Amino acid sequence: MDRHSLIKKFDKQAKKYNKRRKNNHGYRFRQRIFQEAEGKVLEVAIGSGLNFPFYNKYIELTAIDFSHEMLKTAQNAAKNYPFKTTFIQEDIESVELSTNSFDTIISSASLCAYQDPIHVLNNFQKWCKPEGKILLLEHGICTNKTVGRLQILLNPLMLKFIGCHQDRDITDIIKQSNLTIIREERYFGGYLYLIWAKP
Repeated sequence: MDRHSLIKKFDKQAKKYNKRRKNNHGYRFRQRIFQEAEGKVLEVAIGSGLNFPFYNKYIELTAIDFSHEMLKTAQNAAKNYPFKTTFIQEDIESVELSTNSFDTIISSASLCAYQDPIHVLNNFQKWCKPEGKILLLEHGICTNKTVGRLQILLNPLMLKFIGCHQDRDITDIIKQSNLTIIREERYFGGYLYLIWAKP
C-alpha cells in the first residue's frame, strides 16, 4: 500500500480513535508500561493521544504522526495535560531526528503499519540515549494456533481496510533489530505485547 493511501486511512480513523479515550479496553495495559516514561520522550504515531493520561507532568514530549487529522485530535487533547508537547507531522519511516536525543521512546500499536518495522526500531536505537528506555505496546500474531491462522487469513483484508498488519511476530521483529529486550509480557492469547527494551 502506498503511503498516501495509508495516511488517508488513518485520517479517516481519527474520530474513532478519539472515542477510545473514554472507552479504552487497553487502559490498564497502557498504564502498566507507559507510566515509566521520563525525561525527553518521543512518542511515534501519537494517534489521538491515548497515552497522555499516563505521563507525569515533568516529561517533555515530542509527538510525531503522519496523519494531519490524528495530530489535530492529539493537539486538542494535549490542552488538558501539564507537560510540554511539540507536535511534528512526519512519516516516522523517513523522518530524521538527532542521535541520542531522547530518554524514552514510546510506540503504541504502530509496528503493524510500517513497511519496514526493523528499520524503524533501529532508528529508535539511534535516537534513544544509551541509558534510555524504549517502551512498546503492540499487537501481533497470537500464540493460539487457530487464532493465528485466522489472523493470517484475514491479514490482506485488514491491511486493505485499516492499513494494519495482523500477523506480525513482534518479538521476532524486535530480535532482528538492534534493540535489546529487557522484559516481555503477553496478553489476550498472546495478541497483545508489552515490551520493555533498551538500545
